Amino acid sequence: MKHSGLRQPFLLSALCAAMLVPSAAAWAVTDQDILDDVKTTDQIVTNGLGLQGQRYSPLDMLNSDNVKHLRPVWTLSFGGEKQRGQQAQPLIKDGVMYVTASYSRVFAVDARTGKELWQYDARLPDDIRPCCDVINRGVALYGDLVIFGTLDAKLVALNKDTGKVVWRKNVADHRAGYSITAAPLVVNGKLITGVSGGEFGVVGKIEAYDPKNGELLWTRPTVEGHMGYVYKDGKKIENGISGGEAGKSWPGDLWKTGGAAPWLGGYYDPETNLLLFGTGNPAPWNSHLRPGDNLYSSSRLALNPDDGSIEWHFQTTPHDGWDFDGVNELVSFNYQEGGKTIQAAATADRNGFFYVLDRTNGKFIRGFPFVDTITWAKGLDQNGRPIYVDDNRPGSPAAAEKGKSVFAAPAFLGAKNWMPMAYSQDTGLFYVPSNEWGMDIWNEDIAYKKGAAYLGAGFTIKPLNEDYIGVLRAIDPKTGKEVWRQKNYAPLWGGVMTTRGNLVFTGNPEGFLQAFNAKTGEKVWEFQTGSGVLGSPVTWEMDGEQYVSVLSGWGGAVPLWGGEVAKRVKHFNQGGMLWTFKLPKELVAGR
Repeated sequence: MKHSGLRQPFLLSALCAAMLVPSAAAWAVTDQDILDDVKTTDQIVTNGLGLQGQRYSPLDMLNSDNVKHLRPVWTLSFGGEKQRGQQAQPLIKDGVMYVTASYSRVFAVDARTGKELWQYDARLPDDIRPCCDVINRGVALYGDLVIFGTLDAKLVALNKDTGKVVWRKNVADHRAGYSITAAPLVVNGKLITGVSGGEFGVVGKIEAYDPKNGELLWTRPTVEGHMGYVYKDGKKIENGISGGEAGKSWPGDLWKTGGAAPWLGGYYDPETNLLLFGTGNPAPWNSHLRPGDNLYSSSRLALNPDDGSIEWHFQTTPHDGWDFDGVNELVSFNYQEGGKTIQAAATADRNGFFYVLDRTNGKFIRGFPFVDTITWAKGLDQNGRPIYVDDNRPGSPAAAEKGKSVFAAPAFLGAKNWMPMAYSQDTGLFYVPSNEWGMDIWNEDIAYKKGAAYLGAGFTIKPLNEDYIGVLRAIDPKTGKEVWRQKNYAPLWGGVMTTRGNLVFTGNPEGFLQAFNAKTGEKVWEFQTGSGVLGSPVTWEMDGEQYVSVLSGWGGAVPLWGGEVAKRVKHFNQGGMLWTFKLPKELVAGR
């Protein structure tokens, strides 16, 4: 059955609803389920295969020796003409898979057969303003609800049996450029979301809602100078200005349209009780209009999940002039050094540097390049602040002409963009999908207009190598050493997963879902899905067998913004498919 956002859903009796989905009566996602997701193998109830976002599975039935026997068992088409980029990660609970697709759609699917159980289509207005394709990156599960964000900046909670709307909440004004593309996060009974829209001069914010009814609990702006609030008994209570005062690191009133949208969502570290979010570019791109560090743009933030207070921040690109953002995921992990356990967090920034931070306080531990070419900075100082190459900042425009054009690497689409990396608890390595490209970039005059693009820059992206752009890298966060690499002709734009079975899974725009030996980087399996693989793979156990699922469907920012790079991918077919594979019981080694 299909539901549309503004229609009255078909009413079902409790008995009929129970018949639609297997094990419906037993279905309920609890706070403990969410905390335990990192170690459970028969379900996936968080984006990131655990709240810390390591995207590591303890399953090893499928391994680097027998993965050659991995075979497709079913596939589901998202249908219609609404194809475009498919970037979601599926969630699985009690034999049912929940996944989003382009244009703010949600599907519930029988995980054993691929049969569609229900579909929800948000009724989107004509004037949505997504900067980088009509994508969605997934749902959150809580209680008997399936919750997701829409391209017109709403949160929608659906009944898990029927797809019927339980509540709908407007988060921000889509006419000003706001949207939601990330999967929400549920932490300690609170539904956490960020917003998209940095290219439109919005004010970024992170908010908490009651997942049961959509009531706003707290809001925290991510541009310095705006007031945060908590809501108690229906009352709005001031909770401190972000950064302590207005405009401290911004000139004039530009902080009022400062961008810094946390558009990728975040993770949560139970050990420190901190939400870990990244923030996007400052607005406008033209950095000469906004001298200063422009907090909290292009930063990583640690927030108290109870009230949204910012506990610490780390800014990867102060006074960002290249649209490098700082939104990439901050993944928690522990390692041993000098006989002590270091509570660390790592991020591979769009600016080309890999950072390891102390996640208890945000202090810089180490940083190093993870791509071959970086031209905008000479390196990082002892505090992790970039040492700029002044001649490689785009020039200030005169009134009648553009500013000096420079060639900068990486390109603004980043050494790594949205596509999540993975961390193996076995090898101690991060597996990072990266791209080698640069850009000609120049600044232009710009003035803010509500709902209009607010860039003040022009650009052309160019590949740095004839034979490849994408590189999947295995990186040691303790040393900065690249352990192995796998090159790809087109840019990589899909998520990564690793498993105890010595495997690393990711996809490429050429349509292949691929598996690599986690220790050596040898490619040990691949399958052609028919369209570019941008989704984040998952694996789980069901009926004694190990399954793998991923979305296939080419799109995203590369064909829209890619300049000369887009020529490499212009012949790739769009799609909208959900693929599921398994290793049959009889082929599991030793069983």
